[in-house]
Amino acid sequence: MLSKIQHFFQTLHRVTLKVSDGLTQSFRIGLVLLVLAYAVGMVWFIYFADRVSISNHTVLVLDLQGPLVEESPGGLRDKVLGELQGESSDSVRLRDLQMALALAEKDPRIDQVLLKLDDFKGAGLASLREAALAIEKFRASGKPVLAWSAGYDQRQYYLAAHASQVGVHPLGTVLIEGFGRQRNYYKDALDKLGIEANLIRVGQYKSAGEPFVLNRPSEQALKAEAHVYDALWKLYTDGIEHARQLPMGSVMQRIDSLPSALQAAHGDAGQLVKDWKWVDQLQTFEALRQNLMDTVGKDDEGKTFRQVGFRDYLQSQFKPVKGAHIAVIVAQGEIGDGRAPAGKIGGLSTADLVRSASEDEEVKAIVLRVNSPGGSVLGSELIRDQLRIAREKGKPVVVSMGDVAASGGYWISMAADQVWADAATVTGSIGVFAMLPTGEGLMRKLGVSTGGYRTTWLAGAYDPRKTLDPRVQALVQSGIDHVYADFIAKTAQARKLEVAQVDELAQGRIWTGAQAQAHRLVDQVGTFNDAVEAARQLAGQSDDKALPIKYRGPKVSKVQRWVQQFLMEVLMQADSGSAQSALKSWAQGGMPGSLAEDLIWLQALTEHTQAYTAAAHCLCQITP
Repeated sequence: MLSKIQHFFQTLHRVTLKVSDGLTQSFRIGLVLLVLAYAVGMVWFIYFADRVSISNHTVLVLDLQGPLVEESPGGLRDKVLGELQGESSDSVRLRDLQMALALAEKDPRIDQVLLKLDDFKGAGLASLREAALAIEKFRASGKPVLAWSAGYDQRQYYLAAHASQVGVHPLGTVLIEGFGRQRNYYKDALDKLGIEANLIRVGQYKSAGEPFVLNRPSEQALKAEAHVYDALWKLYTDGIEHARQLPMGSVMQRIDSLPSALQAAHGDAGQLVKDWKWVDQLQTFEALRQNLMDTVGKDDEGKTFRQVGFRDYLQSQFKPVKGAHIAVIVAQGEIGDGRAPAGKIGGLSTADLVRSASEDEEVKAIVLRVNSPGGSVLGSELIRDQLRIAREKGKPVVVSMGDVAASGGYWISMAADQVWADAATVTGSIGVFAMLPTGEGLMRKLGVSTGGYRTTWLAGAYDPRKTLDPRVQALVQSGIDHVYADFIAKTAQARKLEVAQVDELAQGRIWTGAQAQAHRLVDQVGTFNDAVEAARQLAGQSDDKALPIKYRGPKVSKVQRWVQQFLMEVLMQADSGSAQSALKSWAQGGMPGSLAEDLIWLQALTEHTQAYTAAAHCLCQITP
């Protein structure tokens, strides 16, 4: 215990010196005093605090803040950046939500669940469906789930609709808009600037680079997106109508009739959705609190109802997994070549996790949970190859696809014994592209010329200041063609299909999980738990207790978690404008805003050390 405390203070000392570097002397002193003040309390909290005490007739409060994710982002820079920009760094892990509901279902101390959704930022439809299933399983135990929000967007409402009772503020409403997206197209703007995008791709449906070479979506892009969006929209509306016991097709009918219906309701949107039976109660949260105090009783201070937050509840129920188990590795986010913190995918770091699991004698099978639109081809192959090696060592590998497992996300799934997807998963996008922007026209407009001596044509052959050399374009096209051929060949081998069949299904086209199963691109449609059960069977065991699951990922200690939280609090309260500016500059390290989202594919290209490279990215993160 003493060594842990010493290590804690040493860590704080190093962090304090690093953060205070370049700041004024007075600010340094203040920062050190704050560190010491926090440290005294936090040492006791981290190492000596007892677990949460839970009384009978307690309400489990699921106050979901932030997006629903497979893995919480673990990078300090991202967290600080979010706070500096006024954005919450909170997120909710899907598995935590599922585990809390599963434990509470059998816990006699928990009477009911309150689902609070004001700050819930949603997720893809596949994740929402898994969370909704967990709510339904809890309700099947006979315990009610109460949902409340000041107002629901369609992501929040999908979960609320599966509750026993749905409440909304009298001035609130439910806004279900439908699926779709409008993208910016930059060709005219680039032409005016004298910049040429030079898109090189394989696959007529590989539309990731279209916004930079067209002024409107191509027919192929619209066709592919309509095929997927319509299928996802049906899954969404069917889920709502089934959960609320509404007539099939009624959600679409209500949306079509909204202008006249709201006018007839004299603009009272809350009463309108109550009349439509989308909600059960129009009530303030104070009224709900009072009702719960009357039904389950008051807390020890007598100020509110008896309750426990789901994170505190999970902490009180935590039991470490020991012995034989199934290793679960989460692959969430963009795929890069190197190492990445929790919540992102690095070719090297994720491959290392797979290698470690394959070499662990206690691991009897591996489940890879994929939620990624792709990225680096090299990073994707590093992960796929390690999964192949794990299988050769006798470790069964099962892939469970989440919201998105497309392009590079599909690539890393090909080495599995079985591939499972949700019906609403976005997958496929088997295609490759590269983009080499050049700005010779811009240089002319600026009156800037370029010249110099080179020993070979290849030295500095790709120069964004000059028109793209046809020989460079030929090199990149050859590389793209090779990667695509490799992609479809690996897919054909993994899926036991002819290469020509895969080529017809590929071409960069995206599919839902249900469509992908029909085309034999995945094996089964089902939940994460279904994939885990399949892994148990492949490992020769089906007893849940005999073969539990254990997540493997970058280890973050309690001290590290607290240091991150502490630093954010200190930095947000700092009076030094220069310190804020410097920290913001350090934290950003990139381009904020919608343009950065449009240019996200550049990360997969610019982070490579290779001269010419390709990206396997779908830009298809479709969220309700």
